[in-house]
Amino acid sequence: MSTESDVRYLLDRIEIQDKVALYGLGQDLHQAGSSNKNVLEQWSQLFTEDATIDLSSLGLKVFHLPEYAELMRGKGMRGGGLEDQYDAWQHLEGHATVKIDGDTATSLALHWHSHQTRDGKANLIDAGYWHDQWVRTAAGWRIKARRHQSLYTNTFPRVENPPFLPAE
Repeated sequence: MSTESDVRYLLDRIEIQDKVALYGLGQDLHQAGSSNKNVLEQWSQLFTEDATIDLSSLGLKVFHLPEYAELMRGKGMRGGGLEDQYDAWQHLEGHATVKIDGDTATSLALHWHSHQTRDGKANLIDAGYWHDQWVRTAAGWRIKARRHQSLYTNTFPRVENPPFLPAE
């Protein structure tokens, strides 16, 4: 490899790894109760317009991006979807392994997604992997197909929170 191709490869890897984080930011910057529920503000920089998201490991189906965004934030992203059941969440997207082949790439990234139920009685944790197929576009790298792999999805009952700091 030449220095130029090595640099291109590193820049591509960094871009893909940075973009993996956009999924979680798209979810987390648009919490339940927020006036702005438009997850596509971040996801339009992550997915191709015709991207598919396969959630069959969760017993769901393969979604196209617009219907997946509505699943998360309701019709027209005006409320509903995920926030009907949960009032807070956090999505941590892990460092991705990336394989680049010209203008296509694949990646595997860990994820840890936590959700607090609206009634405050439980937390749902989904841990697993994202299997992504990427394409280079004029606007940069985008996910063309994403597949969710669940290692486990569990709901845990909430107990009273201990004090953040001991009382003096």
